[in-house]
Amino acid sequence: MQVALDEVASARLIAYLALLAKWNRTYNLTAIREDARMVSHHLLDSLAVLPHLPQGRLLDVGSGAGLPGIPLAIAQPERRVTVLDSNHKKGAFLRQAVAELELKNVAVVLARVEDLVTTPRHDVVISRAFSDLADFVDLAGHCAAETGVLIAMKGVHPHDEVSRLPAHWRVEKAVSLAVPRLEAARHLLFLRRVPPAGAAA
Repeated sequence: MQVALDEVASARLIAYLALLAKWNRTYNLTAIREDARMVSHHLLDSLAVLPHLPQGRLLDVGSGAGLPGIPLAIAQPERRVTVLDSNHKKGAFLRQAVAELELKNVAVVLARVEDLVTTPRHDVVISRAFSDLADFVDLAGHCAAETGVLIAMKGVHPHDEVSRLPAHWRVEKAVSLAVPRLEAARHLLFLRRVPPAGAAA
């Protein structure tokens, strides 16, 4: 996947999955419970994004159990990452994971994305939780800087959703991902604001 990890990052990723499995027995954070499927469907699926990420502050919207935000923050400790979720049980897990794994580059915010006030705004806003692209840009678009990008993690390329995007947002590019051990289509869609008419290119 063109992802290089040092020993510290590798150990933290393993510790993160162990913590997720432990909490999942009580709090049902994810429907996936088998260790091998957690590696493929959660860890590798998140890390596959890394080679395509622009630089800058990252916000993971609807992070749930910390996906993809926690693996991305572990792999890139120099990047500032905010993981956002409105569910209190998931928020408690996120705070425990950040503390236990000593992730000094991660902030946990418990809120609905449409209510979030963020200054400065983020360079990258990513989510794999939104079912519809139009909802993603409507609810989370204000969190991205003017030159920032929204990245939607999707399965099959959502052509119908793209056609329903509001006129002031566009798909800049779509990237097809090959995730090891995951026998399913995976795509990243990069969304940017359409410059106002007459604005300099």
